[in-house]
Amino acid sequence: MDRSLKQTSMLSYWTARYFIILCIGLLVFAVAAVWWTKQQTMDSRLQTVEVLAQDIADRLDGPTGDVVIPPDLTKLLEKRAHYFQLGSGICLIVTDLSGKLLYASDPVTQEELPYKLNDSLDKAREPGMKAITAPITHQEEKIGQVTILQPTKPLTRLTDVWWAFGLALLCLTALGWLTIYLLSKKLSRPIRMVASAAREISQGHYGISLDAQTKERELGELIRSFKEMAGRLEQLEHSRSFMLAGLTHELKTPVTSVKGLIFAVREKVVQGEEADEFLDIALQESVRLERMVADLLDYNALAAGIVHLERDRLDASMLIGEIVYQWRLLQGELLQEPSLCLPEQQVYIAGDSLRIQQIMVNLLNNSLQAKHPDRALQLDIALRVHAEAAEIVVNDNGCGIPVQEQSHIFERFFRGEKKKLALRGLGLGLAFSKLLAKAQQGDLVFNSSTEEGTSFSLLLPLADSQHQDAN
Repeated sequence: MDRSLKQTSMLSYWTARYFIILCIGLLVFAVAAVWWTKQQTMDSRLQTVEVLAQDIADRLDGPTGDVVIPPDLTKLLEKRAHYFQLGSGICLIVTDLSGKLLYASDPVTQEELPYKLNDSLDKAREPGMKAITAPITHQEEKIGQVTILQPTKPLTRLTDVWWAFGLALLCLTALGWLTIYLLSKKLSRPIRMVASAAREISQGHYGISLDAQTKERELGELIRSFKEMAGRLEQLEHSRSFMLAGLTHELKTPVTSVKGLIFAVREKVVQGEEADEFLDIALQESVRLERMVADLLDYNALAAGIVHLERDRLDASMLIGEIVYQWRLLQGELLQEPSLCLPEQQVYIAGDSLRIQQIMVNLLNNSLQAKHPDRALQLDIALRVHAEAAEIVVNDNGCGIPVQEQSHIFERFFRGEKKKLALRGLGLGLAFSKLLAKAQQGDLVFNSSTEEGTSFSLLLPLADSQHQDAN
């Protein structure tokens, strides 16, 4: 069952998740830090109690080797406990070498003494108590023992540390959340602008304005690429409208012409030989219209990939010679014989002979249409063999292609200004020829064009055996 994905803003999405992750991370860190601090604090305070026990033990060494209990021992213990912040509840017990109870800061009987001083029962003696002992020595001989029973709770009291640590965690959490909030806000702003611009383009408004300034390279590249895409789409939309208008005009002109001619004959506006001449003109216009429609259908079919192309092993020199010969016959005697420069060895290419002929004839017709009025048309056709492909070069000495039009010659429906005035057509010849070449794993390349002439190259893959020979 499909479920719609609930979407939220990037600002809310990232800040919420970052805040949760930050809190979990800081909580784990806090627990570990508190445990470690607690252990370090306990060890430090136990060492302090040990120092206190040893200090009291040194004070109990009498001059005759007996344990002497000073009368101010209780006050001394209270002062030391207050000074070292050991808290209340500590119990000081002094015994002699035989274990006899000599002093206890809290009421303790001799019978209770073994239980309190039994090291094996230290952990189970009293909940929350810790026993620290220090020997009383006289001339390096033990004469008694001082034992301090210290509650463990004061040892691990971290009230001040807790407040400081909690405040630090709160500040880190707020700072981290503010950081990700500002970063997310900065990142989401240009993305929202691009999304808004995309919606404008989807509605057909291409004149968008993206003024987002960002120092991030990736976001800058996204904005620049989107601007370029929007500009290109606007240009393509303008070209589409312009080309559609041109296409409509080119198709409408012969239809109108044929309609007018046939109407004139039917209404007997013209009769006899003149009527026959009108019908012949109408037939020519119909043929031209049929050719333009066929070109349009062929281009669309090839662009959609539904045209089947053969991949035969062809003799390139023989194929070029036959194509040029047939084309030359259709042009009459006024055209000079094209110059062929073919290699002596046989060159085999892989392709569709009919489609190669279409490309070659289109190039030759374009050269014929570009004939310079002050000089005879001269065509030079050469076949060159490279490591990966065969190159058929077609050069002419025509008028050339204006520089501003050279980058558009392979665009569909594009026609130069001079060609629009001189000939009817759809501007699909070179675009269709390039598609045909690419469909045969080759290419049609524009080499150069000046006032002295134009040069194109048709690249076609070598046949397998020829390719092995070339290598």
